[in-house]
Amino acid sequence: MSSKLGFGLMRLPRLEDGSIDIAQSSAMTDHFLENGGTYFDTAYVYEGSEEAAKKILTDRHPRESYTLATKMNTGVQPRTAESTKQQFYTSLERTGAGYFDYYLLHALGTGNLDLHRQFDTWQFIADRKAEGLIRHCGFSFHDTPEVLDQILTEHPEADFVQLQINYADWENPDVQSRGIYETARRHGKQVVVMEPVKGGTLATLPEAAEKILKTMNPEASLASWAIRYVASLDGILAVLSGMSTLEQMKDNMSFMNPDAFRPLSDAELRAVEAVREVLASQRQIGCTACKYCVEGCPMQIRIPGIFSAYNQFLRFGNRETAARSYKMRTRDAGKASDCIRCGACEESCPQHLPIRDLLEKAAGVLEA
Repeated sequence: MSSKLGFGLMRLPRLEDGSIDIAQSSAMTDHFLENGGTYFDTAYVYEGSEEAAKKILTDRHPRESYTLATKMNTGVQPRTAESTKQQFYTSLERTGAGYFDYYLLHALGTGNLDLHRQFDTWQFIADRKAEGLIRHCGFSFHDTPEVLDQILTEHPEADFVQLQINYADWENPDVQSRGIYETARRHGKQVVVMEPVKGGTLATLPEAAEKILKTMNPEASLASWAIRYVASLDGILAVLSGMSTLEQMKDNMSFMNPDAFRPLSDAELRAVEAVREVLASQRQIGCTACKYCVEGCPMQIRIPGIFSAYNQFLRFGNRETAARSYKMRTRDAGKASDCIRCGACEESCPQHLPIRDLLEKAAGVLEA
């Protein structure tokens, strides 16, 4: 039996020069495989990730010892059918995988469904599956349950779907984790979970929320609660964790290896519900640091970093500390006040955040 934990290669550790730390990433890969992990997830648009997958995984381990997933994204310029389909072959070359166990259309939603129809991507991946270059076809998704129902009705050939699910967003009207999960299961689809720790947010909880979980289990990490929550759901193919250190990998595998994993008990579920209520009362920006908003920003504003600093202020109320963090994060990039309100960031935000208004608020506090 293999672990339900998936190794997300989006947030691999990096060296001071910005390149991926291959030595540490290789050690993380080895520990993952040695403890029952098999599912690795990357994407064409994750900078350096596919190339790193070759160095840390495909060049070092037997092909049958793991499964590899990657994704095709219609947002990459130039946005043409030919260049979009070429991503598949480029990904094969970058990873050296020979074939993909799981291949996804990336970040489907209302904004790009027409492009996928125009580019005929569904037929393209079906053809590659018929050739044996893809074992399972699916898609990742950021939209409403209604849109997901539409896609799965039109494309029953999808083998699985990747969804953002975590306990904080289970009833969040902007994300609707429960609704999209239940829609996928109603269509009989297996689910790959992304953002189970909500971009690391659920690994550092407010004091009142942390106390609830630590009282029940002082030894368990906060991240373990988030990962076990989604892994306890029915129909879960993999729970992706974008680990950035060997320590994080060791912690995650300590409770997610096949011998150690236990679904949450009823008492533990009640504790999570109490934490959810605490979080709902907090004034925080629900940014997951996916960085989709950064690529198209004409002012080169590193929005997730600014929101992280602003969240420090919202959580702890210490403007001086938050301002120091903000100054460091904007040292060689655009400031919040540089926003020209073009809206490109909001079009690409999976969380549907009002980024322009939030940047204005952040500037008012952190640049004062």
